[in-house]
Amino acid sequence: MSEFWLISAPGDKENLQALERMNTVTSKSNLSHNTKFSIPDFKVGTLDSLVGLSDELGKLDTFAESLIKRMAQTVADVMEDSEGKVQENLLANGDNLTSFVSHFEWDMAKYPTKQTLVSVVDTVAKQLAQIEADLKSRTATYSALKTALENLEKRSTGNLFTRTLSDIVSKEDFVLDSEYLVTLLVIVPKASYAQWQKTYESLSDMVVPRSTKLIAEDPEGGLFTVTLFRRVMDDFKTKAKENKFMVREFYYDEKEIKKEREEMTRLLSDKKQQYQNSCVTLKKGSSISRDHKVKGAPLGSPTRLAAGQPDRERESEGEGEGPLLRWLKVNFSEAFTAWIHIKALRVFVESVLRYGLPVNFQAVLLQPHKKSATKRLREVLNSVFRHLDEVAAASVLDVGVGGDPGAAARQPGLLPLRLLPHRPQPPGLGGPGFPSAGHR
Repeated sequence: MSEFWLISAPGDKENLQALERMNTVTSKSNLSHNTKFSIPDFKVGTLDSLVGLSDELGKLDTFAESLIKRMAQTVADVMEDSEGKVQENLLANGDNLTSFVSHFEWDMAKYPTKQTLVSVVDTVAKQLAQIEADLKSRTATYSALKTALENLEKRSTGNLFTRTLSDIVSKEDFVLDSEYLVTLLVIVPKASYAQWQKTYESLSDMVVPRSTKLIAEDPEGGLFTVTLFRRVMDDFKTKAKENKFMVREFYYDEKEIKKEREEMTRLLSDKKQQYQNSCVTLKKGSSISRDHKVKGAPLGSPTRLAAGQPDRERESEGEGEGPLLRWLKVNFSEAFTAWIHIKALRVFVESVLRYGLPVNFQAVLLQPHKKSATKRLREVLNSVFRHLDEVAAASVLDVGVGGDPGAAARQPGLLPLRLLPHRPQPPGLGGPGFPSAGHR
């Protein structure tokens, strides 16, 4: 289970030294792994526009989180026969989610910083809205297919009173194309088998002797055939009911039976085509050039990733996968990466509102090593950054789902943003690399 905190502190000498002290303490005490969270400079605009963006980003953050949860659940639904492979198909730019968050790099190609902040946010919002619209359309189609198949399957698995008989009976069980004779199907309780054999010929006149045959059973009873003259059919049904024998209404139509069987086969085939077992996992990496990204490196590390390193290629473009699963994998990655960019935008906007201009702050991503360390980690943050604001340090401000996005403009101090782990259903989707924003 992975958990992340995003914090921001002013970028002056005093606070950079405070960040180094925090890094030293958390490292020695094995509290967390800390990484610089690099965010590019944006065109700031007016204070009013920043306050408006603060509110909008809060809503967009919640929407993006909800969207990726729904997409993850849909992947689990589609991969119902391969639940163990779900997590490996939830990737972001080819990386597992923990690795992507830990090594986040701003995507300059998708979200150019030459644009205004409002334009960048609008681009992300439109991208997520389009993904949601496509998700609704595709899942509606899949759900309709799944429902139709389930209805057919229910008809094939009920008891003898309700289930379809097309897969039980055969042409040889019936007298067909006769002007005078008809074959009926009768459901007889198991305890009454002997009674049926003794009495069925005498339930009515004109019943063909020795014409009964057991063709199917379930735990409650059996399905018997009986042949008689059409003119006494109603009388036979009445007498059978009086003896607790139930005549099942059924007309053998070879064309209809063939049509029903073909429909089941078609639905099974259509459902299978949405997801095929030969799932292809993307290799660790991204198809976006590193030249267009702001790099991230461990806090205090002398080495940063150099620009111009070659791309890590995808193992396959989804060969062997059904169209729905392939779409989900690609667009889950798009939605998740957009969500983390929203987190970066929120840190930028809240930091500028809190610390003022010119823009000068350092964002850091903290990954607590264990849940029991979070209380101690909070105490370290409060102690190291107490000089920013005594009141704020005593109660670290959350900027997550349900929080007040505009609070940073009113309360100076440390700006944390926490990413919490999420466990979508069914079990197996949770675990490392699926963080979601929320309160502590």
